[in-house]
Amino acid sequence: MADRKEDDFLDDIEQAELDELSEELSEILPEEIDLDELRAERDALKDKFMRALADAENARKRGDKMRREAEQYGGSKLARDMLPVYDNMKRALEAATEEQRAGAKALIEGIELTMRELVNVFSKHGMTVIAPEVGERFDPNIHEAMFEAPLPGTNAGDIIQVSAEGFMLHDRLLRPAQVGVSSMPKS
Repeated sequence: MADRKEDDFLDDIEQAELDELSEELSEILPEEIDLDELRAERDALKDKFMRALADAENARKRGDKMRREAEQYGGSKLARDMLPVYDNMKRALEAATEEQRAGAKALIEGIELTMRELVNVFSKHGMTVIAPEVGERFDPNIHEAMFEAPLPGTNAGDIIQVSAEGFMLHDRLLRPAQVGVSSMPKS
């Protein structure tokens, strides 16, 4: 029986140590758990804040880009609508014969001045004329082939006729130059 009492005493000591340890853990663990939860919440909020900050910066950059594009290309519809006016004035000047030029010198001079002013306004707003010459190579990025025809003495892909000039608005094509292209094979 003495053995049994000694074992009970040892069991009581172990139980007392376990109770004391569990009390310490119960006091420490909730605090550590709360601290870990707060750290996780802080990290999550910091991540959300950084994402919101990045989104705001991206929105600002997008807004700046859209504003710049609106400044540069906002008038493209008006510019496109003005191109037939340019074409008609150019045709009128080209159609005038020497007799008509002599008889209506002031009228022709007024049309030429108006045409120059129109070209100046175009260039002021970033529009440039694409004026291909007969014999140049066809470039599908700035030319539109209106027809193909075999023409002796030319190579395939050479411009053989210019129907209408094209226009660029800054770095964008507003209207391609309308041209006729040779389909004569090289021989």
